[in-house]
Parts: sequence; structure tokens; C-alpha cells
Amino acid sequence: MATKSNFISSHQKQFQFGKSNAQLAHCCMFLFHLSALQYLHTLAKEVYNQPDNGTKNNWESSPVPSPSSTQPQKQTRGKGKKRKTPDFDSDNAAEDVDFVPENQDTEEESEDEDTQEDLDLEKTHTPLKDLRSRRISRGLSSQVRYHGNSPNGLSNNMMGPIWMCTKTTKTFRDEHCNEWVFAEWMPSEKDWHCLSDSEAEKYLPQEMMSTAFTFSREGIREETPLHRMKRFECLPPHPERWDMLFYTGGPVWAMDWCPSPDGAPASQYAAIYCHRNLDDQHRMNELYTKPGLIQIWDLGQLHPQSSPRLAYGIAQDKGFVWNLKWCPGGAWELPTTNRKAPHMPRLGLLAASTSDGHITIYSLPHPDTLMARRKHTVQGVITLKRGSFKTNHDEKNNQVLSMDWLPVKPHNILAAGFYDGTVALWNLSSRSILQRVRAPDRSFTLYPYHCFIAHDNATRALSFCHASRDLMVTAGDDRLVKMWDLRRTWEPCQSFKRFLSTEAAWPLHWAGVFISQESTYATFGQHGLNYFDSGYLGFKPLFLVPRKGTMWSLSISDWLNTAVTADSVGDVIMVLIPNLFNNPCYLKRSIDRRFVSTLSRPASHHTQISPKLTIVLFLFQRTFKNVQSRAPWKHMQVAEAKGGLCLDLMPLASLTKVRFNPNLCAQSWVLSGGQAGLVRAHCLRAMNSSHINKMVQESQAQFSTMFPQDTTDSQGDASAVRHTTEKL
Repeated sequence: MATKSNFISSHQKQFQFGKSNAQLAHCCMFLFHLSALQYLHTLAKEVYNQPDNGTKNNWESSPVPSPSSTQPQKQTRGKGKKRKTPDFDSDNAAEDVDFVPENQDTEEESEDEDTQEDLDLEKTHTPLKDLRSRRISRGLSSQVRYHGNSPNGLSNNMMGPIWMCTKTTKTFRDEHCNEWVFAEWMPSEKDWHCLSDSEAEKYLPQEMMSTAFTFSREGIREETPLHRMKRFECLPPHPERWDMLFYTGGPVWAMDWCPSPDGAPASQYAAIYCHRNLDDQHRMNELYTKPGLIQIWDLGQLHPQSSPRLAYGIAQDKGFVWNLKWCPGGAWELPTTNRKAPHMPRLGLLAASTSDGHITIYSLPHPDTLMARRKHTVQGVITLKRGSFKTNHDEKNNQVLSMDWLPVKPHNILAAGFYDGTVALWNLSSRSILQRVRAPDRSFTLYPYHCFIAHDNATRALSFCHASRDLMVTAGDDRLVKMWDLRRTWEPCQSFKRFLSTEAAWPLHWAGVFISQESTYATFGQHGLNYFDSGYLGFKPLFLVPRKGTMWSLSISDWLNTAVTADSVGDVIMVLIPNLFNNPCYLKRSIDRRFVSTLSRPASHHTQISPKLTIVLFLFQRTFKNVQSRAPWKHMQVAEAKGGLCLDLMPLASLTKVRFNPNLCAQSWVLSGGQAGLVRAHCLRAMNSSHINKMVQESQAQFSTMFPQDTTDSQGDASAVRHTTEKL
């Protein structure tokens, strides 16, 4: 019994102890809930900025903020609600935002654009910081959200990156681009010789009249009779629309705008080269020479009253011109600059790669300083060749298919890609007797300081990085795109295999390159413009502009953060570049960011009998409002859809070159030309904003202060211009 009683007593004690544990646990749970409620109350005050009323349970009656509240919420760790899978095929523009997978705790914002008033930036000059709401992600993937619509009809969320890039571009150019360079390469009257009509005939294009074409503008009802233009003739500009059209005399293949200082009230010039006739064919695998003409066109100050004209032509016997490239900065000076004879004020330095395998740099004067505005022959200031001063490599030389000039000061490096896949680099400021050699005719020849093999086949495209002098991208016919660090060229930094590339551009603001490609090895739908990350952020390629035909050319404006493309179908497509620091693979409805600017199409199906061309200018003069219901957008949508192409109609309408104006005062002007020999210059005025207009006015005021119009004697001296240009 004692044993049993002891057992019962022990059992009763355990039961009592267990009961006390239950009470303790219940008490602990109560304290835990109380502590949790106090924590939530404190957290609610911190997050929603609620006042402390001194009551313990007032968190139950505190109001919950509405979803449209602009107060940021404190991000807490832990599992959030399961997100709905984004619908990439959705047509709802209000839901067209970039999805960031790293941020799972951020609350989605809702906004009603129909009830929100548009922000009139042109009148109020609203600062950028006032348009920001909050960041929806962290680190490099952070994105600034903008509310409302801009005056041009686009959302502020699309125009925001453009405003930020405009300011960044101005700051970068002031620090890295404006400097007086190559003072020894001044144009001289001794190097120029005017040709008679009989002597100039072998250099001129053979097409005396252009193809018959009709010309129309969106939104203007007018009769569109057939036009035929004579060689070097232009159409009178429209009094309401800012556009120009002129005929060069043959299919356009090379084109580039002449750079000028920011704010300079100067005429805009463009260098253009065209074939001598419509049926010219040029070989890449062998060297040859033939006469040709490089045309320098004066487009005036790009206002409705100015008409383009042929300023002068450069007659040369070096063969077909593959590329034209102006020195990016530091080579322009005022046309009123006083220089001692025989020197003349310099317009710029122009590099031309020809079919003899060489690159010639010309020092061009302002047109008004020449005695006669006729065709001229001129000797280049220097010729770039491969090889060395001891070894003649002319018999082993190849065609120069791509070329680029160092975009940052001192602009002393010029790079070229050859048919055999090599890339050569020249130091234009070198004084080494091993690289700089004087020929018997007193001309200079410069040999490269470095060469390397970039591709197994032709180096089709080449571009410097606008933000660094040590980075470059090349694209070859071996279907490889490679990014190089010029300090270690034994292997590329990044390499990926795609399709045939026609042109490449490495912009200032983004850590990647834009490639226009020809998908000869793939199915339909791969022609177009692609963005490739440099590997730092690890993004997949972004397909921005799909096209049916070959995309021959692309150009990017750092001022507008916008790209334009030209293709064999005859369309010029403008695309607004998104914020590429976020993962662009989650960008929905990229079609909302691209617009057709101009259109060329054959007007007759019997092109062999009576070739005709229809040219339509879709000029977004003021606004993009209701763009999806307008004819340009519908045409672009149809042109991107699957369907057959009539290949015998494309060559006449094909556009082979397009270029954005790099100058601040004319940053929205686009120049395009192609197989028909017709060159169009038009203005994307809707892309201008109050921020750009204000920057233009400040630059013009600064330029007029440094270069007064009543320049005399010492102020007009070349040294004064050089010093003030360096300060500018």
C-alpha cells in the first residue's frame, strides 16, 4: 500500500505540475499577444505616421490608409502574398509596367490616368524631382515612377528616362567632348583645286533625273502629283511642316551629320556619298579604285524657311566610299574666324574609308570661304594605312567595311574593321617616325599602333563606347558580336552568337549595345533591332523593333534616349528606349514605344517598266495622342505582322542609312536616304520638351557670350577662338 500510495501521490504531483505548466503557458501566450499588439501599434505609428493617443488598444480603431496614399510603407522581411503571374500579352496600357522579381514586398500602385490632369511641362517647368513618386525596387533594378502624361501625349513614365538622359548627356559632353583638337590640320587654299565642267563630269552621279514619286504628309490634305527632281535639286519646304527632300543623284550608302558646339547658331551640314547609277555593284573581296564624289550639303539652320543646297563636292579617285565619319568634336570653328592666307576657317574633319583599302581624312573649310561653289578636288591631310613604314602591305590590304572615331576627347583614336576580320587602331596625334611617314608628294601616311584579329570573317560593324575610351564592340560575318577592352585585346570581354549584323551602336547611358541584324539563318520575325547587355547585369537580349526585311542602319540620340532604324521595306522606325537598368525582359507591349516616322513604298507593281515611288512623312509635329488610332501606327503594326514580301518591289524603296543629328540645337532632326537617291530630313518636334528647350536657350546664351557677333581683330583671331572653344 505504501508503494501504491507513493505512486498515486507522485502521479498527483505530476498532474498538478502539468496543470501549473498549462497555466504558465496560457499566461505566456497572453503576454505574447499583448507584446505583439504593442509592436503592431508601434509599427503602425512608424509606417502610417499615426499619433500616439496613449491608449493600448487604439490600433483597433486607427484608420487603414487607402491604396492611393503617397506615404511609403516600411518594407519588412518575410513571405508576401503570392503574386499573380504577369500577363505579357495584355493589351491594357495601364498595366504596362516593368515587373521586378527581386521586389516581392512592394505594394502595387493604382492610378487613374483618365481623372488625373496632364502635367503641362512646357508652361510650368516642373522639376524632375517633383514628378517622382517612389522607387519600387532596390539596387540597380530601381526605377523612378512618373505620374500623368506629358504635353506630347505620351505618359511621363515613358518620357522620364529621356529627361534624365538629356541632363546627363549635357554634363558628359561639357566634361569630355568640347575641346579644340588637331590645330595643325587647317584647310588651305593650296590643297584645293576647282574643276571645270568637263573635268568634273567623270566624278558626278550619272542619274540626271530621279524616279517619279508622290509626296504626302500626314494630316494635310493636298494634291499629290508625280514629282521628278533633277540631280542636286530640292523641293521647297512646307510652310507648316518641318521637312526637306532633295536628290543626290544615286543610291545613298554613306551619310553623317557635321558636329558643331552646343548652342552654336550655325548652319547644319551633312556629308553624303552615293553610287553613280542605280545598278552599281561593289566587291568586298578585292581592292579597286574609281572616281567618286563626296557631297557636302548645307541644310541651313533647319527652320521652315531654309532649303537644302549642295555646298560643294569632293572629287576623289580612291574608289567607292564605304563609310563617312566626322570628328565628334573640337574641329568646328566660326565661319567669320580671321585666318592668314592661305588658311581658311575649318568646318570639320571628315574621315572616308574607300575601296582601295585606305582611310583619308579631309580638313574641310566653310563653303563661303571657297572661291567658287563648284566641284573640287582636294588632297587629304593624312592617309591611314595598315602595315608599317618598312613593309608595304598594299597587296595584302582589304576593304574597310566599318569605322568609328573616338567620341571622347582628345578624339585622337580612329578604329576600322577590315574584310579579313582584323581591327586596326590609329593614334592621330602620334609624332613617332615609326608611325607617321611623309611620302614623296609631301603627303603624310599614318600606320596603326595596334592591330588584332576580332572575327573569322569580315568585321561588318564597329563602335566605341560613348562613356569610355577603352571599350569597343564589333560584329562580324561569323555571326559573333564581341565586346572588347582595348587594353587587353587577346580575348573579348563578352561574346555571343546571333545573326548577321549590319550596324552597331554603344550609347552613353546604358551598359549594353544595340545591334541591327539580318536573320538569314533563322525563321521569320528575327530581323530588327536588339539590345544586348554587356554581361554586368546579366539581362537577356531585348528585341525592340521587329521587321520583315533587312534592317540596314540604326542611329541613337543620347539627347533623346531614342533610336531610329532604316530597313529594306522603306520604313524609318523610332523607338523610345526604356530604363535598361531594370530587367527589360519583363517589359510588356514594347509596341507602345515605337512609331513609324517615314514610309517609302513603290507605287507600281511593274517596277521594271515604270518605276514609281510613294513617300509619306508621318511627322509627329506636336503630339502622340490617340496614336493607336492613327494611320502611322496601324501601318507599322501591319508591317510587323507575318506575311509575304514582294522582293522585286523592295530595292527601290529600301532605306540604307539613317542618322540622328548629334548637335544640341538640332537634336530632333533625322536624315535618311536609300536606293532611290532621295534624302529626307524631318524633325521629330514632339520629342522636344521644356527641359531640352531650356537647355538649348542656356547653351545659346553661353555661346553668344563667348563668341560675340561683332568679332574683331584679336577676338576674331584663331588663338582666341581656340581658347574660348576649350573653355566652352
